[in-house]
Amino acid sequence: MADATPDQPDGTFRPEKHFRRSRGRNVGDAIISVFVRAGLVPSSYILTTKGRKTGRLRTNPVTVVEEDGKRWLVAPYGVVSWVHNARAAGKVTLRRRFDVRAYAVREVTAQEAGPVLKRYVRIATATRPYFQATKDSPVEDFIAEADRHPVFEITPVAAKRLGDNG
Repeated sequence: MADATPDQPDGTFRPEKHFRRSRGRNVGDAIISVFVRAGLVPSSYILTTKGRKTGRLRTNPVTVVEEDGKRWLVAPYGVVSWVHNARAAGKVTLRRRFDVRAYAVREVTAQEAGPVLKRYVRIATATRPYFQATKDSPVEDFIAEADRHPVFEITPVAAKRLGDNG
């Protein structure tokens, strides 16, 4: 981001906040998950991935970015466990209220991720401290930090009907 405009009055950039799992974070995730499951948090879902080492199902609240009929998952806290699991499995499940759907995931390039990250920062305000770019930064600033915030395009997987053998 060498060409970026500093966002602090003294001409510097704000320090990047780093994600740390804590007891408080676990409690917060559990509370927000209740609201997400009930469908009360806009654009939010419960993401389920299969643990790449344990095989156990893991859940996390996530915000989905939607635009022009496409959908993306953003990892605002960097390469965390669900990112590793999604990469390994190539698929995830999203749940909201009683709607549960499977999706194939494709990690996008930095060029593709830039506009998605910019949109994400506008709708997921609580994650803004984890980005160097601000909601008003140009897309180029988001492209520059895309390597720290993986973005996955998600596409629905057709559900198999009972009795299908394929």
